[in-house]
Amino acid sequence: MLSPMRQVKHTSDQNEPLSYTYADRHMDQEVSKYAIPATGMDARVAYQIIRDELNLDGNPALNLASFVTTWMEPEADELLKETANKNFVDQDEYPQTEEIHQRVISMMGRMFNAPKECDPVGTCTVGSSEAIMLGLLAHKWSWKKRREQAGKPTTNPNIVFSADVHTCWEKFARYFDVEMRVVPLKKDQFYMTADQVVDYIDENTCAVGCVLGTTFTGQIDDIRGINDTLLKLKAEKGWDIPIHVDGASGGFVAPFVYPEVEVDFRLEQVRSINTSNHKFGLVYPGIGSVVFRDRSDLPEELVFNINYLGGSMPNYSLNFSRASSMVLLQYYNFLRLGQEGYRRIMTNIMDNAQYLEKKLIETGYFELLNESKYLPTVTVRLKDRELPTKVVYMLSDLLRQFGWIVPAYPLPANADDVHVLRMVVKENFSRDMAEKFAADIVKCIKKLGDEAQDFEKYFEQQKGKGRVC
Repeated sequence: MLSPMRQVKHTSDQNEPLSYTYADRHMDQEVSKYAIPATGMDARVAYQIIRDELNLDGNPALNLASFVTTWMEPEADELLKETANKNFVDQDEYPQTEEIHQRVISMMGRMFNAPKECDPVGTCTVGSSEAIMLGLLAHKWSWKKRREQAGKPTTNPNIVFSADVHTCWEKFARYFDVEMRVVPLKKDQFYMTADQVVDYIDENTCAVGCVLGTTFTGQIDDIRGINDTLLKLKAEKGWDIPIHVDGASGGFVAPFVYPEVEVDFRLEQVRSINTSNHKFGLVYPGIGSVVFRDRSDLPEELVFNINYLGGSMPNYSLNFSRASSMVLLQYYNFLRLGQEGYRRIMTNIMDNAQYLEKKLIETGYFELLNESKYLPTVTVRLKDRELPTKVVYMLSDLLRQFGWIVPAYPLPANADDVHVLRMVVKENFSRDMAEKFAADIVKCIKKLGDEAQDFEKYFEQQKGKGRVC
């Protein structure tokens, strides 16, 4: 028999004065998960149910795995809400939004030191994956046109890049039928050099991809050396092979932290650069950009003119409709921070990354794979090589008990015997948080030491969950 309280009939009137979110009838009923429910519920209740479920997610502020921005100013949050209903692609209805978009591209072109005589062009995307594919498509098309004009076959294009690239490079090669020539890592060298590139390029190479701040170790390929090698081959063999710089992670760091290092349009063969504005551009996800050195680097045939939204509008994208908010938030940051503000923030981030490095080395348990010189990432491996590599995965798991999200993984082929922990230091990771993290990781190490006899059992359990390699 139901208790008296359970016998109370739920009212269907969601607007009665005594209605209370957690007293609503939907709170003691199963919530539809895989099919649209037959009837709806009060807005406050739907909001609270979803919000409560999201409490099971990790805390974005403690997510050291992601490069993505997790904090913006309250004014940016307001601008986000006010512009989420504007379709970015609808230039005829929202011409000022498109004007601001072009300003953002121009600002980034100059940030990447496009020569004064050049007219940098490009587009904002949903992220660097789309941006990279658009950049490489342009280079494939330009290569094809040059081959046709020379009366040569266009059937076997290839693209050269290192094994340390993001998976979207491999996606491009597979999706768009381009041979990928992957330069392997070396045991103690985790970036691509000019000497290595020479062995992989030929007259069918439509582009060389160079990474500015790798996801794996935070290092940069020898972009200057590769540029010089390509210039030499251009003079000797007539091969005009462009460089696409993948600045997804380092694109907003280089101009403000190490501007003297030439990794951008100051190098003649660098014809396009992508960056993830939602990383160190300090904008919420998702927004990336591809910028071409000059208008001539983007084949006209790839730009579509559409008229079914009203008026004729040029479009160069893989995606179509999306909110305007993120583009406008990038413009907000450019105006709000200026070069001085970005320089100060990036310097703070790098300083905190180097401080975290110091604290981890002081524990005596870790050694650096590289110094935080080009990207605010801290990548470490176990100093004691006799310890099983699975220990880094165990540490990653234990850190979650303190709220920290830290990835553990092996490096790519030829260096895959190296297993690392990587921490990404972002704008909202303060010196105080660095000290707290260092203290927590020491606690985790001591816990592992106390339970060392259970290594094998622990490892098998985590392997079953897909948590370790």
